[in-house]
Amino acid sequence: MASIFSKIVSGDIPCYKIAENDQFLAFLDVFPLKKGHTLVIPKKEIDYIFDLDSKTYSELMDFSKKVAIALKKAIPCNRIGMSVIGLEVPHAHVHLIPINSVNDTNFLNEKLKFSKEEFESIASEIRSYL
Repeated sequence: MASIFSKIVSGDIPCYKIAENDQFLAFLDVFPLKKGHTLVIPKKEIDYIFDLDSKTYSELMDFSKKVAIALKKAIPCNRIGMSVIGLEVPHAHVHLIPINSVNDTNFLNEKLKFSKEEFESIASEIRSYL
């Protein structure tokens, strides 16, 4: 059964796209911990990140790095934190989160809410640095 991320890749579910190439897609998390919280996924549906072959894993990290650099330029923060949990959606993914303290990566924190227009504006700002 296709994951929600596979449905985003196929266009069946819309997203606030940050970056895309033939293999990977980056888009805003719609339940963000912080403004600009971005998910980076391989387009190929693989459940567990460490089941990716070495080449794909390395390329995912390279793609994530490019997105993280743009994210840091767009959203004021001390760093871009990266988290791989892999329990929420059965599709390998990386969380890129603008952070000022380690608590900013606590997934038990209340999620932020943004309007469609705010999400679109955030995505556009990040894309402007790619």
